[in-house]
This record gives sequence, C-alpha cells and structure tokens, in this order.
Amino acid sequence: MPTSFRVMRHSSPTGSTGEVATGVSRGRRLRPNLVIGGVEGLTEGSWAGGCLRIGTALIGVQDLRLRCIMTSYDPDTQVQNTAITRGIYDRFEGKLALNCFVIEGGSIAVGDAVELVRGRGCAEAAAFDPTA
Repeated sequence: MPTSFRVMRHSSPTGSTGEVATGVSRGRRLRPNLVIGGVEGLTEGSWAGGCLRIGTALIGVQDLRLRCIMTSYDPDTQVQNTAITRGIYDRFEGKLALNCFVIEGGSIAVGDAVELVRGRGCAEAAAFDPTA
C-alpha cells in the first residue's frame, strides 16, 4: 500500500458530488492515484490539513501539488507539449491536485462516498511529513 499519493478532482457529470470517479482520461498526464468526481471549481485547494474518509480508509491531505515538466509528456505517445505545463503554471500557479498520505489503510472502490473531515486529529496527521 502506498504511503503517499496524489488525489485530483474531476468536475464533470460522470460522478456524483463527492464520489470516487472512474473513466477519467484527461487527467492521465497528472498521474493521479485517486480521482474524486463532482468537486466544484478548485474547492480542493481548501482541503489541506483535513482528511478524506473514503470507504474504510482515512486519507490525510497535505497540500496542493507543485507540477513538474513530466505533465508536458503524453502518457501514450511520449510526445512533449510544454504548453501543458506552462498552462498549469499560468492558470494554477503551478499547483494542481493534492499531496496526500494514508492515515488509516482500508478499501476504496469506485462510487464510494468521499467525506471531508476536519478537526484536531486530521490537522495533526496532515502536519506529518511522510517523507521524513
């Protein structure tokens, strides 16, 4: 089981608000480990310091992820388009998706409800640096 990973939103009608989504191909450049459907706008930017309860797992939300040049490469053809990365920096100050880590391991499935949990326990867990 990974100890740290990336979460990104998918705001389209394919998933209900706050559910684990499937069938997302446009986000492949960002290499997310988990995609959550139905999130409005850039709401996930306010999730840092909180936790996501998904299925039987509890996921800590560290911060927004600074994107690297790898987003400019098509995952299927490996053709580079630097406009992709420039666009992320121009539109989102280079930060898109979330750095997250496992607090309580468990099972997650497509369609599972996603609950944002706040509180002292989540804030303390989110302050933990999983790379240290």
